[in-house]
Amino acid sequence: MKHAHDMPFGAMPRARGGVDFRLWAPAATGPALLWQDAAGVTHRQRARAAQEGFWHCRVAPARAGTTYQWEVDGGQRVPDPASRWNPHGPLGPSVVTDPLAFDWDEGWTGRPWHDAVIYELHVGSFTPEGTFEAAARQFERLAALGVTAIELMPVAAFGGRFGWGYDGVLPFAPHAAYGTPDQLKALVQAAHRLGLMVLLDVVYNHFGPQGNFLNHYAPAFFSSTHQSPWGAALNFDGPDSATVRRFFVHNALYWLQEFRFDGLRLDAVHAIVDASSPDILQQLSAQVREATAGRHVHLVLENEKNERHRIAGAPQPGRFDAQWNDDFHHALHVLLTGESHGYYGDYAAEPLDLLSRALTHGFVFKESSRREGGRRTACLPAPPQPLPAMVNAMHNHDQIGNRPFGERLDRLVPPQALELALLLTVLTPATPLLFQGDELATERPFLYFADWDGELREAVRAGRRREFGHAETPERPLPDPCASESFERSRLAWDEASRRHGAPRERLLQAALAARRRWIVPRQARLAPGVHSARRVGASGLRLCWRYTDGAVLWLDINLGAAPVDDPAPPSRGRWRPVFRHAWPDDGPDGGAWPAWAARWRLGEPE
Repeated sequence: MKHAHDMPFGAMPRARGGVDFRLWAPAATGPALLWQDAAGVTHRQRARAAQEGFWHCRVAPARAGTTYQWEVDGGQRVPDPASRWNPHGPLGPSVVTDPLAFDWDEGWTGRPWHDAVIYELHVGSFTPEGTFEAAARQFERLAALGVTAIELMPVAAFGGRFGWGYDGVLPFAPHAAYGTPDQLKALVQAAHRLGLMVLLDVVYNHFGPQGNFLNHYAPAFFSSTHQSPWGAALNFDGPDSATVRRFFVHNALYWLQEFRFDGLRLDAVHAIVDASSPDILQQLSAQVREATAGRHVHLVLENEKNERHRIAGAPQPGRFDAQWNDDFHHALHVLLTGESHGYYGDYAAEPLDLLSRALTHGFVFKESSRREGGRRTACLPAPPQPLPAMVNAMHNHDQIGNRPFGERLDRLVPPQALELALLLTVLTPATPLLFQGDELATERPFLYFADWDGELREAVRAGRRREFGHAETPERPLPDPCASESFERSRLAWDEASRRHGAPRERLLQAALAARRRWIVPRQARLAPGVHSARRVGASGLRLCWRYTDGAVLWLDINLGAAPVDDPAPPSRGRWRPVFRHAWPDDGPDGGAWPAWAARWRLGEPE
């Protein structure tokens, strides 16, 4: 069944012909709609005031493909903030689309969260073409690898030719350089035909700076009392906030219903300020659960505060399925690299112990905020979390791109250490996330890039120099974040799959994901809550134990060091089944030395 998301914002073709245009402009006194007919003639039509600051125009000759703009007080021409399509970017006019035109397959209802193996990608740099169509052509390869979910970094329209996407200004319109709305729908459908879920990264904590005209006619989008890292916070709890909340809830429902995405990852929700109850996150979750009943739809958070109350082990209105677990990444990174600057400083004392806690408990630290410089205000241990709700990654866009030179872990640690980091990501009860190129052992960096110009470009360049100037040398200058070269250097080279390191990495990951699919995924629903444990073995070894309600135990023996360690105490008796082994000799008697950079997984069954 074809479905167009019905909302009080934007342009919607009418069943009997014509188009309804709606704009929320509570500060405007008389906006007008400028639209072009089939002959290219521009018409100007005064809008009719409606309730709660809305303005409305009905244009009988308009249809899908009609170009339009709003003219607000003072003659400023602006795009529709709920535009479904802005082919010339956010500074150009909007175009009416027919949301019912795409020919969908029927029958797909998604996959349960326990199946998730997530692959995060940036559409612009994932392929040489940088388009939705080109990205979709790689999905068969990812499905064969063992990936079950694609996560797209934000695709909402933003200023400039290239960027990460977190500075979008038209949250309902796909970025034009990537393709049309129907081409994005075709990407989702191509994934579904291969059994892949598709998640979308969305940004509900700020609007980008270029192409953002909201202050001209709807300043109520922004809080008069709260601040965010980008200036005035979005208004989720002040006067007129009910409409702002509806705008973003409708955006979530739009992507999930009209584009049939299987879930959303909400960016940096710790930067959302909302003192109301229920807050915007609870409201969004509750309305999504109600509107998508009968489907597997997943809601994931990025939240530096580690707010445990927002996570549930099963879908619940007002709660979220999972959160990116930065504690896992940071503890692993500090252990393998020795870096301790910024937020890594919280993990510099006994990173092996903190890593073991992340693997058995989920969060390492309880709810807290970060101070200037990235350190936590408090480092108290967190209680156990439902482990499948933890999204673990050795890489993601932030942890690579927010380095001065965008280096991946491959450039920072020995290959043996990197392989164990990858296996530790995918072969535990936590939900794994891979970043584009992890499977290729790519040597390409993933730099921060944004196609700004003028004062904004100089401000971004100066900000990068302030943050990372200490790493710059005459022989190694900082990459220019606003240069197209930084974007091109970040583009994946798919021929790396056949190179010396790429093919073995792909085989290793494929074998590990097959083991996960066979041994871990079928048992996820039987994980016993809060009883998992870890024991240190020597200077660099861990024996990790995950328990199930049927009495089974998943054991991992891992040596994350360059020297063997002695294990004087084998696991308890029982029947053992080998699950996976890496750089470890064939199973023999327990006890004795563990090899350097080696691991083995075994499933213990009760006698």
